Order: sequence, then C-alpha cells, then structure tokens
Amino acid sequence: MAIASITSDYIYNSDDNIDNDDNDDNVREEVDEHEDLHEDEDEDLQEDTHQQLENSAITAPPYPSILDFDLIDDASGEIDREYTGQFEGPEKTLEVCFRRKDGTDLYSAFNPSAPYQKAGLRLLERSDLDHICRRARCTIISSISNQYLDAYVLSESSLFVYNYMIVIKTCGTTTLLRCLALLIELGRRLDLELDWVGYSRKNFNFPDDQCFPHGSFTQELEYLCGHKRLYEKLDGNGYTLGPITDDHWFVFVADQTVRSKPGLDNDRVLNIMMFDFDPDLAELFYYDKYTQKKEGETEEEAVRRISFEQTKAAGIDALCPGALFDPRAFEPCGYSMNAILYKSYYTMHITPEEGSSYASFETNQKLDSYTSLINNVVRTFRPRRFVMTLMADEGGLKEMKGNPLVDSKEFSRIAVPPKSKGEEKLVFNRTNVASITVEDDCCCMMGNWTLAHDNSERRYRGLSIA
Repeated sequence: MAIASITSDYIYNSDDNIDNDDNDDNVREEVDEHEDLHEDEDEDLQEDTHQQLENSAITAPPYPSILDFDLIDDASGEIDREYTGQFEGPEKTLEVCFRRKDGTDLYSAFNPSAPYQKAGLRLLERSDLDHICRRARCTIISSISNQYLDAYVLSESSLFVYNYMIVIKTCGTTTLLRCLALLIELGRRLDLELDWVGYSRKNFNFPDDQCFPHGSFTQELEYLCGHKRLYEKLDGNGYTLGPITDDHWFVFVADQTVRSKPGLDNDRVLNIMMFDFDPDLAELFYYDKYTQKKEGETEEEAVRRISFEQTKAAGIDALCPGALFDPRAFEPCGYSMNAILYKSYYTMHITPEEGSSYASFETNQKLDSYTSLINNVVRTFRPRRFVMTLMADEGGLKEMKGNPLVDSKEFSRIAVPPKSKGEEKLVFNRTNVASITVEDDCCCMMGNWTLAHDNSERRYRGLSIA
C-alpha cells in the first residue's frame, strides 16, 4: 500500500497525498505560508522538504516536524482516485463528543425557557462543515433539521450534528480520519474540549483502493498516534472483533469522559451491513427505472421526486415510521437516506451493483428491544449474509430486553417470511459473535449471520484482513 513503516518514519506515497503538479504547487505554497512558525529550522532541511514535495513524496516522522500534518490533511480534498469498477460500500464511522470547557454539566446547562436553542457544534458555520467534509473527500448534498440535531446527506454517506456530538459516516475511498484534528480545533474555538472519540469500520472488501491513512487498521492507528495535533489529546486504543478469516470489525476508542453522574449514559448505536441482497429490490435503485423529468420540473425537483419514489417502492419509509426523511437517489444507481425522529437518527446507504450489492442501516434510537426492527430490515432486503454491530454504554445494554448478539445461538436465528406464495422463508444463522468492553463502560459487539442452506458457489467478499 501507500505507506510503509520504517523505524519511526512514515513514507507517504504520492498516490495517496499529492498526485499532480497543481497539488504539488498548492502544498508548496501552504508550506511557505507556515515557514514563519519554524524559523529555527535548518534551511537545508527546508530545502530537502521542498525537494521531497517536488518528487511527489513526503517523508515525515510521526511527531511534530517541519511539515505540518494539517497540510497533508487539507491536500486530501484535492485528490481523486481513479474508479476501478469496484466500490467500497461498508462505511467508516467517526463519532466525536465534546464537553464545555467551563465545566458546566450539559444537563444543568439546559435552559427551560429555550429548550430547543442551538448551541455548541450546531453553531458551526456551513463553511466549517464544508471544510470538514473536504478533508474527508466528500461534499454536502442536502440537509434536514429538528430541535435536537441537523442531518446532512453527503456525496458519500452522512453527517449528523448535535449540540455536543458529531457523527460522520463515509464510504468508498474517503479519508475520514483526516478531518478529526480539524473537528477538535473547531470545538476548541467554541470553548469545547474533547470528551470521547470513537472510530470504527468493517474490514475492507477492496483495501488496495484506499487512500492514506486508511490502507489498513495498523496504518490508521499509526496516523492517530503520530499526528501531532492528535496523539496527546486521544490516548486511545484499537480493537479487533470477530474472526480474522471472516468479516470482522475494527474499533478505536479514546475516552476522556468525566463521569460525574452515574446512570445518565445509556447510548447505543445499532448497525446492520447487508451483502448480496435481493436482486429484484436492487433494481429499484437504478435511476433510469423512473420518469426522468416531468413537465415543469427542475432538475433538483426531479431528483427529489425519484428519491422519494425509491424510498416508497423499497419499503424504506416503513422502517422509520413518523420520522422526517431526506432521501437521495444517485445516477446511474445508488441511494442514501437520513431520517430523524426527536433525538434519534436513522441512515441507510445502498450500492445495488450486481455481484457486489450492499445496503446498510444504522440508528441510535433507544429501543428496549431491537428484534422487530432487525427483522423488518432483513425482511426488506433479504441478503445472503449480514454483519450486525452494536456499540453501547453499559447503562444502555441494561435497558435492552432481548439482543441477538448475546442471545443463545438458538434464539439468535432470524427468520424472514417469503415474499410471495410458493417461496420458502429465509432463515439466517449466526455463525460467530464477539464482544469486548473498552474504556470502562463502552461495550462493542459484532456478529455474522449467513443464509441457511445457501449452496451458491459465490465466494463472499470481505475476507481481507485490512
């Protein structure tokens, strides 16, 4: 891949960072603008650094150096990887929580006279959010809001902004971790300090397509530990859940939480990643299956109409009853959706290509039991296999009644009724499960389910260890 660890140095390949002359010039200009911060550096060293940039390679140690990591992070937004005919559907997820610097408890800071007033991260300017997305190599397409949160559909997945928490999910070859230092800095400008960071993803299906620092989980950890704006602030740990020879889940957690009031932490996030789903359903997510443009419609109105038609045709609207929806259909195929209901979000992302179809469903809704929701999602998509993950505080787990990730193997079986007469119901068996408690009270669980009696000769994707 594009990075090699040689003693304590990192070698950044031009393919992952600066792959053309224009980007070389942009980075050189940024380095020049920052030279006043390094007046005590040796001039020869600076010349060497410029020469390295000109040669489209950057050599930097993992701790503060003449070349600021921020320059490399900003450059990521200008780089485009050639499409290889394969798309990495499973998302990278970054959740960052903050607390007020003045030490005021977020619950006692609640203002009953203005219960829905925006505060904290929701005061960020749109230009700030665009900068965050640019570092991750994605863009904002649309948004919806309620009194609790703002939800943005991205060109690659989703962004959710609460007063003191931000969640970003990106798929494909995005560079999600490169926005973390900027997020922390923007929080500092709002008088917020870091409280909790969680980064997670499934092992890649096409790891060789990824850009730095996402070539492997080891590379991601090296980046987090080596970034001069991150390594002192995070002090986190990485974990691998699940069999290394099958689908598995990587998790990084840095917990700086001050636990002053026990019992308040009952958060949980459920994610279902489905592979090789129903081909008939996949057809619904091809843009040309719908009337392209009606008389009097603008282009954006046509996209909006088709997006809601896909939502209704697939039955996705029934998965989030009562929620405010923001769907997006893509050309020639693909679909993303955010939905919000009070303090909860739902998000779905679908790549329907034959032979590599993928659909994900995630929510942070606090339910006593997720059994019905899980069954409905799997019934809608009828995949050949799926991966389920749950990240929850211990308090959240105690509130749950029934959990297929901890139930016995017999009760973890999921049965899906037939779509029509003459068809057999689908039965999914849990093939493995893993769990770990990290940073005192954060419980991470993952399990793999496969279709019983699936005699296809298809080799399942997702067997890379990266």
